[in-house]
Amino acid sequence: MPKTALQAARTPNLDALAEEGITGMLSPLGQGVIPTSDTSHLQLLGYGLREFYPGRGPLEALGMGIKMQKGDVAFRANFATVKNGRIVDRRAGRIGTEEARKLERDVNMKIEDVRIIFKSSVEHRGALVLRGTGLSTRISDTDTHHTGEMATCKPLDAIPEARKTARIVDQFTKAVKEKLERNPVNKGRKLPANIVLLRSPGSYRKVPSMQERFGIRGACIAGGALYKGVARYIGMDVLKVKGATGTTETDLKAKARAAVRASRKYDLVFIHVKAADSFGHDGDFKGKVKMLERIDKELVAALRKSQVSLVVTGDHATPCIQKAHSDDKVPILVYGKKRDTVKKFDEISAREGKLGHITGKEVIGLIRDLLRHPYGLAADAAGGV
Repeated sequence: MPKTALQAARTPNLDALAEEGITGMLSPLGQGVIPTSDTSHLQLLGYGLREFYPGRGPLEALGMGIKMQKGDVAFRANFATVKNGRIVDRRAGRIGTEEARKLERDVNMKIEDVRIIFKSSVEHRGALVLRGTGLSTRISDTDTHHTGEMATCKPLDAIPEARKTARIVDQFTKAVKEKLERNPVNKGRKLPANIVLLRSPGSYRKVPSMQERFGIRGACIAGGALYKGVARYIGMDVLKVKGATGTTETDLKAKARAAVRASRKYDLVFIHVKAADSFGHDGDFKGKVKMLERIDKELVAALRKSQVSLVVTGDHATPCIQKAHSDDKVPILVYGKKRDTVKKFDEISAREGKLGHITGKEVIGLIRDLLRHPYGLAADAAGGV
């Protein structure tokens, strides 16, 4: 039987934690459901989706440092290339991060009584916020997720708010195209960043913090905007760590040092590592194995040495053979509780753990139980298992 990347990786520190702790298998959103990173993280941290999920857009915007207000409608945004009314590249040739930032001013504008706030993040990616009265999330995306004819934004409900929001988005799309095509950054580019595509609209509202709901003071260490956004949404402090990039080059040792320091001040430190998931999406089995070994050696070893309590899991599975998220269960490890007989941390061994098969909404209870100890840490391998 072929091995998973986690089975193939040499992970002595994770295995030692498994032997000293308790393990099981986790379905973040329930059996048979393929999780997205935003929904899964909210569930794992104790925020049920029916009551608290605002949509992906607001979480991305919060993660990029946009200060949100009640009623704001936020989107995930992409710089893209359009020629003759057709999208020819959804990523504008993966425009560089610094180049993209030079385009920000042209994207920020006002249409009618609506202020449009945009911030770029990494390469072509960004977030866009509509701020004004009478707005709705019940509109269609302008990002069709593939090349070809451009889509117009349409209201999905026959209400004035949806019609107004769709009208604003269409006016924005035309206006931003005219401005970006004149921007010097795009001069001479084979694939100019001359359009901004929008998807995943959501409406922001303030929710009770983790401290208010659970008595937990939390901090987050992550490179990706989404994970920072989830943390800010539920009232966690987001810690700045030099070298925490959210890419395969992320500084795991710096993350470990920051987490151990933070554990003296916070009840819970949420550590996110993105790269194993990225290798899964690329179908790069060897790269994923190597990344898991780095996580074990550079991050987990330091956390294990510090003797903090730990919860280690992934927010979803990303099998290399599928190059996408799947509904497979992921292993979960709790260090700081009684032992079971499991001696390795992987998808097969953890099936025999005493935690059994649990769902994401049960994880916050495990974390709260660990907080009977002085400090706790939660580590998330982001689909790396």
